This record gives sequence, structure tokens and C-alpha cells, in this order.
Amino acid sequence: MWILKFFYWRQGIVQKDSAIYKTKNFFILLFLITQVLVLCDISLIKIEPVNDVYAADEPFVNSANWGTTGLIEIPTARVLNENNFRTGVGIAYPYIWYYLVLSPLKGLEIEGRVTQIKGVKALSASYGEYKDKAMDFKYQFIREGKYMPAVAFAINDPQGTRLYPSQYFVLSKQIFPFDFTIGFGNGRFGKRALPPSDETFKIDILDDPKQWLKDSQFFGGIQFHLSEKYALMAEYSPIRYEKQTHDFAQAKHFKKGVPSNFNYGFRWSPYKWTNIIMSYQRGEQIGLNVSFTFDLNKTMLPIFDKPYREKPKDKENPLSTRLENALYASGFKNIGVSIEGNDIIITAENDKYFYTARAIGVILNILKDILPEHAEKIDIILTSNNVPILKYTTTKTDIDDLFAERLKPFEFLRLSKIKTDINWIPDIRLTHKKTIDFGIKPSFQQLLNDPSGFFRYRFGASAWMSYFPWHGGEITGSIEGYPINNIKSSVEPLSIPVRSDSWKYLQKNVTLGSLMLNQIFKTEQDIYTRLAGGLLEIQYAGFDGEVAKPFFDGRIYLGLSGSIVKKRDIDNPFKLSEDYTQSYKTIFLNTRLNIPEKELYFDLNTGRFLAGDKGARLTITKFIKSGISISAWYSWTNTRSVFKDPYNRGYHDKGISITLPLRLFTGSDSKTVYNYSISPWTRDVAQDIMHHNNLFDFLGRNSKKFLDNDKSYMFKSSGRGE
Repeated sequence: MWILKFFYWRQGIVQKDSAIYKTKNFFILLFLITQVLVLCDISLIKIEPVNDVYAADEPFVNSANWGTTGLIEIPTARVLNENNFRTGVGIAYPYIWYYLVLSPLKGLEIEGRVTQIKGVKALSASYGEYKDKAMDFKYQFIREGKYMPAVAFAINDPQGTRLYPSQYFVLSKQIFPFDFTIGFGNGRFGKRALPPSDETFKIDILDDPKQWLKDSQFFGGIQFHLSEKYALMAEYSPIRYEKQTHDFAQAKHFKKGVPSNFNYGFRWSPYKWTNIIMSYQRGEQIGLNVSFTFDLNKTMLPIFDKPYREKPKDKENPLSTRLENALYASGFKNIGVSIEGNDIIITAENDKYFYTARAIGVILNILKDILPEHAEKIDIILTSNNVPILKYTTTKTDIDDLFAERLKPFEFLRLSKIKTDINWIPDIRLTHKKTIDFGIKPSFQQLLNDPSGFFRYRFGASAWMSYFPWHGGEITGSIEGYPINNIKSSVEPLSIPVRSDSWKYLQKNVTLGSLMLNQIFKTEQDIYTRLAGGLLEIQYAGFDGEVAKPFFDGRIYLGLSGSIVKKRDIDNPFKLSEDYTQSYKTIFLNTRLNIPEKELYFDLNTGRFLAGDKGARLTITKFIKSGISISAWYSWTNTRSVFKDPYNRGYHDKGISITLPLRLFTGSDSKTVYNYSISPWTRDVAQDIMHHNNLFDFLGRNSKKFLDNDKSYMFKSSGRGE
């Protein structure tokens, strides 16, 4: 029907801005959606009970203009699959949307987007056109069932300028190959524009439900899935562009209403991970949206490490030598083997495997082939720079029964013992010592939203080297080079410039990033201590220390940390700054709550930050089994009593970061990871120094809770890949 109406309008039979055109199309759309809901109600009279029957959101998980799962301008109740990631660009003049969307938990979709407005200048000539940053949150709290539609609630752009805010409910129901959506929301979809909120989060539906109800309007749409690669879409979008007075596009581009509230689109999916949507919007604009979706659970290449096979001539060596050579060839360092009668003690540092459980599995596979039949008890002690991490105890009989499938994996694990509160390493001669380690990794850093330009960046590499002189000790340094570097700023350092002058350091194409001594100790009570001194990072030199301990098998990590530092000279990497001679001090109570069942952990750092402001920073991290970690942080400090400048007063430091493992790209296991973070603007609120090998990350996934969660990786180490 909508295709016929579009044809009639093109032929001039029905005018696109006529009341008949608008009203008839809306009621056609509403009629179709109503029929779906009626059919759902009728089906409820069926007697047979069906429990836990759900319909998948696919194949209707597509991107709206601005990134969220939807049709063209409107959202649907569909969401990305858990641990899926979408990125793309949407264009419909005068807007260009750049977006990233992630589903960290089942049913939850989080989006970050930048909206560029063509023809509207901002800040400075070099900055270019206006660009608005926003975050959106959508949660599907009811999955689609046999009778029930999927139902989602969303909060769009709740903080800051709030140019495009909304809170809406939306329902989607499929009768394949059709998917029907109807929603109700305020703000961008409502009758009036919503005011900005500065640094506070504003959710109108909670603050004033009656006003939200009064301001909200209906929207709806239909998607017709023609085939695996093609789909048609039609929607009613209630956006009143001429009334969105906080949108900087309104004054220039939308002085009066748009010709039509109906949009039509065609989706082409040449690949499973690629969507291209061509659309006709507002009765006057051609739109294009290109997005790419990735399953972050999977590495780009399957992880496969060839299992060790002993050469015939090596079998003539003593047992301890055979084990040492096998472990070294399999990616271990600092190897020690002690044979006491029929008992075997092995110490080794995992230098290769991302998961500790996988490293244990590799060792078990080696022992299965090499140990003599008379061997009995086996202790495996894993270390990091000769600091004991854990002891795994099993027997030769249980290993043989496991690989002969006389024991199931869960039975083998029940018979084994794991101990993490170990601080003792037997006095064993070590071979294949790890004395020096070095590497080079790509480095990309940026400044966002500076008046001199929205996106300032530098790209290059960081070369590092570490020397390990004794147990737990490390002398490490790094040199950074950036052949591509356009970082500069027109903003002078603020009232207490602990980070607002960082661009002066980042301008340098070559710099000494760090040079320090770092020492880690572990006591009988499972207490870890770290002390560091030297050139700690690109801006600061001084001393840094912390103490940490896991509780409840690693469910909680608790710790104390503090630092006293001075600024480094910008031009001479071995000198301290003569312009800023004062010392900066930090002290924190650190808490981490680990929820391995959901692959989540929460960090709360409470105390004094670099500028002297006191408060807390909350960081939420989602871990994905491929090795990717995605974090978001937000801070609260007493800015108004510390800072004199308006840019820091009332500000909340916030941002996101991502950790990418090398194993994601290579098809071979590796512990190497790369970190990248994005923060809206470099200010001075809630800032801390960069810590080398902080204790919570040193503990990482080596607690009992995580090792139990990762136990399946122990049995993926026999050359079968992941």
C-alpha cells in the first residue's frame, strides 16, 4: 500500500504535504500494527501452554540513521546480540551520524554517537561544523515470545547539551517475513524540545511522569524481509523539526515543518556483517546508512597452537631436561623442575597463553606424554617474574584417566586442588630464564573537542624494554615516536593544570615515555605490594605504591594506593619542570567487585586525585571471551571547592577505553594486549597518574573465582584450537 501511495505522489495524484497523504498513510500503518496486536490477543485463547519460547531479533537487527537498532529515523524493540558490536555512518542532510554500538549484556544496547550538522559552524574556523556527542541506552526487558511482542525502554542523550534526548517505550512483533513496531516517546520524538542538563543526568520520565506523558508522541513502522540480503522498510516518524529549537540545525534548516513524516527505505546486506540502507526521508531527502556488525566473542582467526611433540633423540635426556625443553618450546620461561622420588614439582612463568587455565592445560598435555608411569603427585607452580601466582596439584593417574576419557573434565577438576594464597617457591635451579623482555607496539592517542579542531591525534609506535634483575623486580623504559602528529590546542592550561596542559607533551614527535624501577612482593597472607620510582609516565616523575589483597576467593579485591610526583620538563625528558615545582599527591582506597558469571567487574577508587579534588571514580568493565575488554568510567569530586576556572567546576570526568589482545588477529595465543581510551576533553578533574602493572590487573583472572570460570580453556589446549 505504501508503495502505491509513493507512486501516486510521484505522479502528482496525491500531494506529499496534503492532509489526505499524511492522515491516510498514518492510519494504514496504524491499521496494520493494530491487526498484529489483535492477532496476538486472539492467539492467547489457545489452551496449550508454551514456556520459554522466544523469537530471535534477527534478521531485523539493523541500524537506524543514528546507530541504535531500528528502521530509519525511529528505533525498534530489537537489540544487538550480546557481545556484538556495530559501527557505521548515517547521512541525511543536514546530519551526518558517526556511531559505535555495543551490547555488553543480553538485552542491553549502549551507543556512543557524534552528530555533525552541515552548514553550522562552531567554536572556530579550524574546528569546522558543529558536532554533538551523545550516549544512548536501550534495554529490551521483555523478549518476544509466541504471543508477546518484544518490549524495550530507552534513554537517549541524558546528559550535557541534550540536543537529541528522548525516553521512549517501543514494542516490536514479527509475523515473518514482517516485523511491526510501535513506540511512544518524548524529546526528539515528542511535542517539544527538552532543555540541557549541564553535567547532571536528566531522565524526564522519572522527574515528571505526567509531563513526559503529555509531551510524548507515537511512532511506528514496518519491515518486510524479502530475503537474506534484502528488506523494505516504511515508518512514521513524529519528529517536529521546526520545534526542536535546541537543535542547532533548526534555525538554519528547519524554520518550518518537513513535507512528510513518512520515510521509506531499502536494505541490502551483501555480507552477514554489512548493512547498507538507502532511504527517502522527510518527503525531500535521500539518506544513506552504512554499518558493520561484529561478533566480539570470536577472534578473527581461530586460535590454534601446535601441541609439543618430543623428538626421538630428546627422549634420551634426563626427565627434568625433557620437561624443561618441552615447557620452553610451549611458551614458558623461568622453568624449574624438581623430582623427589615419585613426586614432581614444576615452576614456570606463563609467557604466552592469555588464559591461565589454558596454560595449565598445556602443561598437563606435556606431562601426559613425558612423565613415567611410576610418577605420582604433581605440583605445578605458575609465577610472574618469579612471584608465585598459584599452585595446581594433581596426580599422574588422574592425568592419564582424563586424556583416556575415563574421567570427565569436571571429575578431574574436582580431584585436583588449586591454591592461590601461595608465597613460597621451592629452591629449584631455573632454566630458560626471562632476564630481558622487549617489544614494539602501535600507539594512537587523541584529543577530542578542542576548539582548534574536533579531532587532534598522533599515530606512531612505542618501543619498550624490561630487565628483571631479581624476584619481582623490573627496570623498564619506553621510547615513543609519532611520525603522524597534528596535536595542538588553543586552550591555555586551566587553574590547576594537572592534565589540561598534556597537549604540550603530546606535541612532541619523539619522547622518553617512561624509565622506572618497579618491584612487586607477595606475603603469606596473600597480600601483594608494589613500589615504583622514576619517570612514571610522559608527564610525571616520582614515587608510586600500592597494597592489594583478594577476598572471598577473588570475588572482591581491596587495596590502598598513593603517589607523590612532580611534572617532567616538556623539552628535556630527564629534567623536572621549572614552571611547576610543586608536588602532586594522590591517595586512594581501591575496590574491585568481580562478577565472572557475567564477565563484569566494577572498580571504585575513592580518595584524593592529582589536583587535590576529593571524591570517587567508578569504572565498569565488560570482558569478552576473545580477550577484548571494554570499560567506561565516571567521576564525582568536589570540583567547586578546588578549581577556580569554569571548565573544571562542576565537571565529571568520563570516558571509555578498550583493550585489544594480539590473539584477536594472529590465530595464535598471546598475552600481549593494546590499550586505547577516549575521553571527551582533557581537563583536570578526577585525574590520576598512569600506573605500570597495577596490582588489580596483576591479579587479573588469577583468582579462584576466575579460574573456576575459565576452567573450560584448560581442555582447549591440545591443538584443537578455539
